[in-house]
Amino acid sequence: MRGVIEAPSISVVVIITMFIGFGALARDVGLTVVQAVFVSSTVFALPGQVVLADQIAQGATMAAAFFAVTLTAIRLLPLTASLLPHMRDGVSPGWSLYALSHIIAVTTWIESMRRLPPLPVELRVPYFAGFGSVLFGSNMVATVFGYLIASSVPTALAAALIFLTPIYFFLSLISASRDLSDAIALPCGFILGPLIFLFAPGFDLVITGLVGGTLAYGVLRWHEGRS
Repeated sequence: MRGVIEAPSISVVVIITMFIGFGALARDVGLTVVQAVFVSSTVFALPGQVVLADQIAQGATMAAAFFAVTLTAIRLLPLTASLLPHMRDGVSPGWSLYALSHIIAVTTWIESMRRLPPLPVELRVPYFAGFGSVLFGSNMVATVFGYLIASSVPTALAAALIFLTPIYFFLSLISASRDLSDAIALPCGFILGPLIFLFAPGFDLVITGLVGGTLAYGVLRWHEGRS
């Protein structure tokens, strides 16, 4: 219950706004409202949903769309791996953790890493379930709402709502930064991303994350060695 009560926040409002933009985009590419909600509920990661909508608009094959969405989803694996240890309480069944892992996206990860550690271990799973359920349900409603008002929302505005995603994620990561590796990784990604895009579009995020993260980890280990 506490997770439900404390769920409303600026981050939740921003995410809901972005899902409204996705609902409008889904209608623009020819999806039905049921299909739009299905995409939101199964993918539940706005970058992957936008990539899938783009693949549909381009008439891509199912295999190509599957591969493209999978590439965007890989980034969620380390987030899940880093969050689940905070939620293991020795009481909750394993299947519940697997089920809750579906709603781990960048927003839920950032908020959970901020909110869960101060809580007693036995309260973390119920708290995450409540918080995540509110976010999940709100985004489904936002998708439907965006779809229904799509005819009155200019395409440029829908795109602008979706563009809030990278802006919000970047600002959230800055606010959640706690150590030297974070302070190095963020500017590395900000600088390397556009440069690598010029030479390897389509793989720029993967390469940027690999290079920037490795560099940040190396500098952190060097700094700890000197200390």
